[in-house]
Amino acid sequence: MHTPPAPIDALVLPFQRFLRLEASGGILLLAATVLALLLANSPWAATFASVWDTTLTLGAGSLVISKPLLLWINDGLMAIFFFVVGLEIKREVLVGELSSGRKALLPAAAALGGMAGPALIYLAFNRGGTGIDGWGVPMATDIAFVVGLLALLGPRVPLGLKVFLVALAIVDDLGAVLVIAFFYTDALSVGALVVAGGVMAALIVANRLGVRRPTVYIALGVVLWVAVLKSGVHATIAGVLLALTIPARIALSPAGLRATVQSVLNRLDVRDDDTGAVEARQTAIHRLEDACELAQTPLHRLEHALLPWVSYLIMPVFALANAGIALGSGIGEAFRDPITLGIAVGLFVGNQIGITGLSWIIVRLGAGRLPDGVGFRHIHAASCLAGVGFTMSLFIGGLAFTDPAPLHHAKLGILAGSLASGLVGMMLLWRVTRGHEA
Repeated sequence: MHTPPAPIDALVLPFQRFLRLEASGGILLLAATVLALLLANSPWAATFASVWDTTLTLGAGSLVISKPLLLWINDGLMAIFFFVVGLEIKREVLVGELSSGRKALLPAAAALGGMAGPALIYLAFNRGGTGIDGWGVPMATDIAFVVGLLALLGPRVPLGLKVFLVALAIVDDLGAVLVIAFFYTDALSVGALVVAGGVMAALIVANRLGVRRPTVYIALGVVLWVAVLKSGVHATIAGVLLALTIPARIALSPAGLRATVQSVLNRLDVRDDDTGAVEARQTAIHRLEDACELAQTPLHRLEHALLPWVSYLIMPVFALANAGIALGSGIGEAFRDPITLGIAVGLFVGNQIGITGLSWIIVRLGAGRLPDGVGFRHIHAASCLAGVGFTMSLFIGGLAFTDPAPLHHAKLGILAGSLASGLVGMMLLWRVTRGHEA
């Protein structure tokens, strides 16, 4: 017997329905991007830009961190994004599509092609030029946008293709993390690296001792983030390192959970007029909550808890802060710049060549096979969608270019390449899945 709905339910129900949509994160990300573009080209453009230059200071004494709001978002909030990425990578490697060499080979090879193809095209446009450092910008795939676009086609898209794309994006994210760590790092501070190493050792010990409380890992993770920030390695790498130490083991077996559930059900089966009935029910429910927590891995619980915050807050805020591009009278000249062209063509063409080409080679060699219900026309359409590199490309672009002019050209290339990839990829996927449902 259910309790009647509260008046507030009528207000929040539309929002709950929206958040349950598979495409909702991508929709919010797109809305934030459009808003940033509108504000950057409005009479309030200067005020909008100045917001992100506002300096925020945290800490006291020698432990003060003072940064513009934009860097708090890119170094701080995005560390949480990379933490979730790290959790996804670890889960996929342990129990997902990357858990065996046979299953992982095709999406891993496709991801490598999707990184190498765009990077080589970019280098071809910028060989010997001042924009050479931006080769990592077109390598990334924005999985939030891609999943959102796939969701718009609903059951027409084969499940195997969705799994292939998600696994590809996970490997792609891992590649982006390594690129950031090794190629977009400032001068290193040995002392800060030693502190970071000590914190990592403490996190590994906590994992091996069976510590499951998220608060322990979060507290040590904050210290790790500060140490990595001070070391010269980009602070977001701390999120990935922390994720690798989160326990992925259950503490209560399915049989133990089943026994606990049965015991709790027996305790709930008491009459309302029995003495202490309410207290007994509450005690039983608390015991069930504890059992459910033990039957889940801390990795799963943290990923489940943080994913909505990343999808509905962190990524839209990042887009709002980074996607504001002034489309002035010089836009035609900007699109002739090798940085803009290298990124746009790299995203749109490089992914198609790299992903489809390496997938074909792997399948022809017999080292891997296409998912059920998926053909090479599906793979080609998916490779085009993988050219939507928005969030990660903007992030790497901010690391590669510190001067406003090349960064502006990089953002134009990212928007152009991602837009072309999304539109053409959706058109191709619509055609190849016409008349078919998963």
